[in-house]
Amino acid sequence: MSSFNEKLKKITLKEMLSFFIVLFIIHYLLNSLNIVQVDTVWIYIFIIFYFVFKLKDAIPYVGEDISELFFPNLIRTILLVVILNIFLSYGMLYFSNFILGFVQSRNIFNSFLTGSLISTIIISPISEELIFRGVFLNRLKLILPTTFAILVSSLLFASLHSFGSIFSAFIFGVCVAILYLKTENIFVPILAHLLNNLFAEIIVRMDYNGLLFTNDLVILIMSILAILSLIVIFISILKELNSIKNNKF
Repeated sequence: MSSFNEKLKKITLKEMLSFFIVLFIIHYLLNSLNIVQVDTVWIYIFIIFYFVFKLKDAIPYVGEDISELFFPNLIRTILLVVILNIFLSYGMLYFSNFILGFVQSRNIFNSFLTGSLISTIIISPISEELIFRGVFLNRLKLILPTTFAILVSSLLFASLHSFGSIFSAFIFGVCVAILYLKTENIFVPILAHLLNNLFAEIIVRMDYNGLLFTNDLVILIMSILAILSLIVIFISILKELNSIKNNKF
């Protein structure tokens, strides 16, 4: 196990939540009193700086963890998880659009088109993985069976997402939590999360004519791929969770 990961595991929920509370109070006061308008992205940036400060003694060992990301088998696994979850997330968006009765579903992606790419692709994955896998998952494992710790931390992660993305975010959270536990390397879920958001942004920005949400053939193909991806992911998750229960992890 890396020194960086060992140090990360020592951050307590109480300590991290105390920092979050102070941070959000400051954010609320600055915005409500019109002193200065602070975007949400700055909260993520301060969270990253918080972890850098807490883990400063282990930063010299980060290179060892990052070098592991380039192992061929690990890269293939990360890409498989990301691609399957991309298909699943679009399938869930189609399903949620049907439930909500939207005709012009393309409007769902307005936040992506106007948001910051740096925030979506880099800042959010780093901060969210440090929070939900690095701290929540590790601390929950101390009081809950590992399987339940994975599910609870993934549910908390999913709660940050919109209606159409909650289920796919939960499944993605479970997948990257398992990857993290198998590798003991926080940069593995960070890379998977980064690639997931990057591919999603590329797909959205290439879809100039809105074919993903207006062309029936494309919707049908993507829906079939979503169902197949869910089956593959579900079988893999059950297998991995069973391994955890049997202490074969």
